[in-house]
Amino acid sequence: MWRRAGDPAMMAGMSERPAEVKVIAGAESWIEGEAQQQLERVAGLAGMRAAIGMPDLHPGKDSPIGAAYITEGRIYPHLVGNDIGCGMGLFASTRRLKQFKRDRWAAKIRSLGGPWQGDPGLLLERAGLAASEADRSLGSVGGGNHFAELQAVESIEDAEACARIGVEADRLYVLIHSGSRGLGEEILREHVGRFGAAGVEAEGAEGLAYVERHQQAVRWAVVNRQVIAERFAEAIGGELRPLVDVCHNSVGPIEHGGVACWLHRKGAAPATEGPLVIPGSRGAMSYLVEPTGDGVESGYSLAHGAGRRWQRGSVRERLRGRYRAEELERTALGGLVICDDRDLLYEEAPEAYKDIDSVVGDLVAAGLCRVLARLRPLITFKLARQQQDRGNRRKDSHRRQRGGRGR
Repeated sequence: MWRRAGDPAMMAGMSERPAEVKVIAGAESWIEGEAQQQLERVAGLAGMRAAIGMPDLHPGKDSPIGAAYITEGRIYPHLVGNDIGCGMGLFASTRRLKQFKRDRWAAKIRSLGGPWQGDPGLLLERAGLAASEADRSLGSVGGGNHFAELQAVESIEDAEACARIGVEADRLYVLIHSGSRGLGEEILREHVGRFGAAGVEAEGAEGLAYVERHQQAVRWAVVNRQVIAERFAEAIGGELRPLVDVCHNSVGPIEHGGVACWLHRKGAAPATEGPLVIPGSRGAMSYLVEPTGDGVESGYSLAHGAGRRWQRGSVRERLRGRYRAEELERTALGGLVICDDRDLLYEEAPEAYKDIDSVVGDLVAAGLCRVLARLRPLITFKLARQQQDRGNRRKDSHRRQRGGRGR
């Protein structure tokens, strides 16, 4: 189950590394070679003590996604990335499965594509946050792999644990995947513009300044998921109650091996905060799991999702000859997908992702978690026309400023 640094499969021709490197994956699970190479390179950074890949590990721009990193004395903001605080929030609805009206509700859920009309003042104040330019995007899902999804319980594996959390067989749930939007991007750009990927001393002035702003973005992301949930509740009627909220992109202090360290997560869920949801693609189940063990062997982390199997740029070419866009708006599980951006519709197709059953199965086999329930997607919101039109206007404006040429 563990592919460790030092194993021939990972270390052929490699010299000794200063940090422990391993990938949690079964013998039959596919991990892209580029992702493993990126993990090895990150392990060579100063102060790195462990670089641990999850079963959903896949290549990122400079470092892999689906990994946890433990450092001593230094922090590396580029390992957290630009979507600081990105995570998953699971909310229980007062709506029941027998009340589900797919087409009627989908038409109302499309309103999430427009701007939120509420006042963020009180919400931000409660979170200890001051108003900022980023607040204009509060209540928006964002692009890429972000989503807001209505789900039903497919199966309950541990009735007692589910009852304790608040999961019932006939109730509907909303799963929201979003982050800090432009705020995290701004924080990373400012930092990388000065220090690149070199990192900074954790207890130095620059390290402390980054951590403070990072924490603000994490709190902002939590508020954003709450606002999206409120908007979703308005669309389908009834109310939503928060059950779980975990962060996937973050850095924070941790004691590891009796030493004060820093734990970076880039696309990795915490194994230290109780139950969490590990989602599949929009055409696959999501898993409600409970971490087991002390988390030391896995960097105190679990997989955050299925993980990409195909890079975005290749998905469109692979699938356009097989599916019309309209066909991708329905899933094999009977779910409906709201996504008016055709490129994004293809890029996020279920085929572009790994098998979530295999990913979770690897975690269970490694003794890192146990399954409590499985959730089936009913309506997945990605991007609605009003939201897309605003994005297109911004792109056109940027192109005009660059002389009218796209990238």
